[in-house]
Order: sequence, then structure tokens, then C-alpha cells
Amino acid sequence: MAETSRRRPDPVSLPGITPLTTTRLADDLAERIRSLILSEDIAEGARLPPERELAERFGASRPTVSQALRALSLMGLVEIRRGSGAYVIRRPETMVTTSVNLMLDFDRDSVGRLLQLRLWLETLGVQEAAARTPEPDEEEVSAVRRSLDRLGDGTRSVSEWIAADTVFHATVVRAAGNPYLAAMYESIHTAVLSYEYKDWVDTEAVPDWLARSDPRQHLALHEPIATAVLARDPEAAKRAVDRHHEAMLRHIASLRP
Repeated sequence: MAETSRRRPDPVSLPGITPLTTTRLADDLAERIRSLILSEDIAEGARLPPERELAERFGASRPTVSQALRALSLMGLVEIRRGSGAYVIRRPETMVTTSVNLMLDFDRDSVGRLLQLRLWLETLGVQEAAARTPEPDEEEVSAVRRSLDRLGDGTRSVSEWIAADTVFHATVVRAAGNPYLAAMYESIHTAVLSYEYKDWVDTEAVPDWLARSDPRQHLALHEPIATAVLARDPEAAKRAVDRHHEAMLRHIASLRP
């Protein structure tokens, strides 16, 4: 009787198991490239091998490599420059992002709560940054202005825009001086982008709202955030982040059938 009671339970049947899709293979490849970038400590600005070479070395198809690189761009780890290749920008996702993405997979309707959390974290970050004393030093001013300039230059392709947007928001939150807040914010921001740009990763289809929008509209949403942080105006920083959040809510709403 004792042996019977200790008998291992039968395994679940998992009837949903199917052969791996291209998306699943691309996810695995993205993780392998991500691990190599981190383990080999590849410097920011380094250019990765061409897609054809990566396909040969990993034994994968070029479409799979292309999809994996697009996924890495959402993590803020690479930037794809049209006609030039994929470049390391070292904004890697963290375990927080992985956990949040898993939660979102279980409950796709909870994206509104995720957006709310992103708003809370960015609001806290920019208000703390804007409330710091003394006045911003040359390094902070330079970092914020460079990220804003990059945003203005990054409208030639979806990948460049995503990378520039991630760097900008990370820079203004990082100006609060708390690396843990910055890491949490970047992780949540990455999870939101993974949801918002899922079709682009899977099929290279540009979201309608981005295809139709004017680059000046994007800058008009972001510039007030930078200006308020550098002017040390916490209330203006909060208002600017609120306006950006409202625009993001409209973008997310447009994705729903």
C-alpha cells in the first residue's frame, strides 16, 4: 500500500502541444543572441554580424533571424539601422520584464493596469528628477538633450523610433538618480512595447497609428517632458507625462479589434 501511495501521478496530456512555430524559434534565437551579448560583454555601438551570417551560424532561416532582431530591439538591446545592420545599444530586459510579460500572457485584458503602472513609475521618476537640487549639471543636460535629438532623428524606421523612444524615457527617469527605479521602469516600458508592437515583431507590419503620424507630433509629446526635468519643474513634468500617457492609451486602444 505504501508503494502505491507513493506512485507518481500520471503526467498531464497537454493536448495543445504542436510543432514549434517560426515565432517560437525566433524567441529562442533572440534569447541566445541576448545571452551572447551579455556574456561576451559586447560594447554599446558594436555592429552585430549580418543577418545572412547569423542565419548560417545559428542554423536558422533569415526570416527567423530578422524576427529575433526585431524582438531584441523591443528589449532595448539592439537598434536596427536600415541598410547598415543591427547595433548593440545595451538596454537589456530584466527578469522583471520576463515576469510581467508572463502575467500579460495569462491576462491580455490587464494591459490597462500595466499602462497605469508605467505611468506611476515614469511620473515618480520625472518628478523626482525635476525636484533635485542643485540645477542640472552639464552631464545631465547633455544626456537628456542627446536622447531628445535622437528621438527627432529616429523617425526613418520603426526600429530606430522604438530604440530612440526607449532611450529617451529611460534617460529622464534615470535622472532621478535611483538605479532601481530606472531598472523597474525600463522593464515595464519594455513589456508595454512588446504588447504594442507585437505585430511588427511577428510580421513586420507597422502599426497604423505610427504609419499615419507626423514625427513632429511625437516630438511635441516628448519635448515638454525633457524641458520640465531640466527646468526643475515637477508639476510641469507630471503634466507632460500625463499627456504622453493619454496618447499611448489611444495607440493601445487602436490595436484592439
